[in-house]
Amino acid sequence: MSVTELPVKPPRPPREGRALQKGQQTKAAIVDAALGLATQIGLEGLSIGALAEVTQMSKSGVFAHFGSREELQISVIREYHTRFEEEVFYPAMQEPRGLPRLRALFANWMKRTSIEIDSGCIYISGAVEFDDRTGPVRDALVGSVKTWLSAMRRAVVSAKEEGHLRADVDEDQLLFEIHGLILALHYEARFLKNPGSITRANAGFDNILRLYGAQDALPARLPTRSTKPTKGPKE
Repeated sequence: MSVTELPVKPPRPPREGRALQKGQQTKAAIVDAALGLATQIGLEGLSIGALAEVTQMSKSGVFAHFGSREELQISVIREYHTRFEEEVFYPAMQEPRGLPRLRALFANWMKRTSIEIDSGCIYISGAVEFDDRTGPVRDALVGSVKTWLSAMRRAVVSAKEEGHLRADVDEDQLLFEIHGLILALHYEARFLKNPGSITRANAGFDNILRLYGAQDALPARLPTRSTKPTKGPKE
C-alpha cells in the first residue's frame, strides 16, 4: 500500500477546543441541575452554594461558569424557554395554519402544564417573585413570556385570516382569556388541589372558541388526570 493509500486519521481538536467543549458540557449540566432546583424552590432560591451541593462541585467551580447568581438565574430562564419551545411551539408548527395550529399550541401547552402541576412552572413562580422588581432577571423572564404569548397571538390572528374565527374577534381579548385558563389551572390544581381542574380548563378552551365563532366543536386531544431551536417562536 502506498503512502497515498494509507487511511488518514482525522486531526485531533486543539487542546483549547477540547477544554472549551468540556466546559460547555459542564455548564449545561449545571444549568440542568439549576432548572430542576428552581422548579422546586423558585429562581430566588437558587444560589451558587446550593447548586454546588447538588452538583457535588466546589462553589468556585460553579461560580466560574456564571460569574454571578444573577447570570445563573438568567441562564435557567433561557434554558426553560428553550425547552418550552421544543415541547410546545415547534411541534404545533407542523399543523395547518389557523384553528388546527391554535388548538395544537394549546394542547401542547396543556400537556406541559399537566406535568408542571407537580413540578412547578418557572414562568408563573417567577412572576410572583419578580413582579415588583427591576433588573436583568425580571427582563429575561418578561421577555420569554412575551415571546410565547406573541406566538399564541399570531396563531389567533391566522385563525381569523383563515376564516376559522369571526372577523371581528379581538385577538388580544381572546389571548387574555386563554392565558387566564392556564393561570387558573395552576391555582386550582397546584394550590387548591381541586380535582377535575384540567378537564375544566379543556372545556373552557372549547367554550372560548365557540364564543368567538369557531365552527368545529371537536375538543383538542388533551391529557385528563386528577390533580396530583435557535430562534424564538416565529411562524
